[in-house]
Amino acid sequence: MRLTAISPILGEGFEAEVEKETATWIPHDVELDVRSVRYGVESIECEYDEVLCAPPILEQVEMAVAAGTDGVFVSCFADPAVAAARERVDVPVVGGFEPPVLTALSLGERVGIVTVLPNVVPTIRASIRRHGLAERCSSIRVVDMPVLGLADRETMLVRLHEQARAAIDGDEADVIVLGCTGMSGAAAELQQRLATSGPTVPVVDPTGAAIGWLLHLARLGVTSSRATYLPPPDKKRVPANGR
Repeated sequence: MRLTAISPILGEGFEAEVEKETATWIPHDVELDVRSVRYGVESIECEYDEVLCAPPILEQVEMAVAAGTDGVFVSCFADPAVAAARERVDVPVVGGFEPPVLTALSLGERVGIVTVLPNVVPTIRASIRRHGLAERCSSIRVVDMPVLGLADRETMLVRLHEQARAAIDGDEADVIVLGCTGMSGAAAELQQRLATSGPTVPVVDPTGAAIGWLLHLARLGVTSSRATYLPPPDKKRVPANGR
């Protein structure tokens, strides 16, 4: 089996982080291919960023499928271009939102998401509504750090613990989902810190959940429903580069 992870933002540093983090969840008998966009944005933190990053993501998805991948993970909690990619290709495509949130629903009654900035909260709320999860997934808190600032790991962990602890103590959440794939490697540490200050509460890593979900779909031999994700109608489309 061969899976592809797509780094949807600019910068070699994030590409390396995506490769490192994704590889930790890949079994030894599965080949991993990491692809990066060649244009777009350096981080995805609002609806405007999502629109700009979609075309290069779709290009990389189609190239990965042409190269023979069995499934694609777009490494971003916003699930940018995921629905569009499902219309275009016949392999499973997942982002960073659906797998961890749906996994979390099996671990507790109320799911709390801790994410980066207030700018992304409306997008996450829209995803929650679209999936019909508002009743069980109403808590969204922020660490007030940009994606590019998450390299300050200790500050990130301290703020993650503060916000997750507040959500749990405030009777908002029984399970915590990290709301950014850039919070790589933080789930286990946060879960441990929470256990020392209260009851054991699971913390779901978006990359780990996405890769596990993708492996499961590929092994089941299923992909997105063509009753939902119909192929785009045939028509003239002129990309931004004019070609």
